[in-house]
Amino acid sequence: MISIDPTTQTDRENYKLLIGSIIPRPIALVTTLSQTGVLNAAPFSYFSIVSSQPPLISIAVQRKSGVMKDTARNAIEQGSFVVHITDESIIHQVNETAANLPSEESEVERAGFTPIASEVIDVPGIKEAKIRMECLLEQSIPLGGSGKEGDEPACDLLIGRVVRFHFDEAVYEDGHINPDKLNPMSRLAGNDYASLGTRLTLKRP
Repeated sequence: MISIDPTTQTDRENYKLLIGSIIPRPIALVTTLSQTGVLNAAPFSYFSIVSSQPPLISIAVQRKSGVMKDTARNAIEQGSFVVHITDESIIHQVNETAANLPSEESEVERAGFTPIASEVIDVPGIKEAKIRMECLLEQSIPLGGSGKEGDEPACDLLIGRVVRFHFDEAVYEDGHINPDKLNPMSRLAGNDYASLGTRLTLKRP
């Protein structure tokens, strides 16, 4: 085994080891609304479930040189956001939302997505996604950085409380989600993505 001390490496070197090891990662396409009404969209693979009671999910939004990204800033200011599950039918458009646009430009428009009104929150979702979740911001936690006085955090961990689920009729079956109909995409390292692939069923002991 190769043993590496992360404190002897650069952030970039540790980043490459993390994204190459923790795979596959589901991709959350997150929409937020700016104070000026711009609908922002961005993909995040630092994404997971936190709790089912209440339904909580997490998005880790990395900062750039300590500067908060539009998604984190908008979510904190508005107190809400929408999370969409990235599937094969929208993966190319989702990739387009990763473009580094000015705050006053909408990635939703760039990618050719169709905004759709939410039922509980003010932030619109994206019509083309097969699954979307309206979320209220439960908590935002600045994390990372060197920890030295005056140093900015490296990321913002957003905890969202799901207040409304939306499912395409094709993927929802009697309280369950059909993974084959969803065709979710996952993130690997570099420019690589992966589809669902082979499944293995094992009963828990």
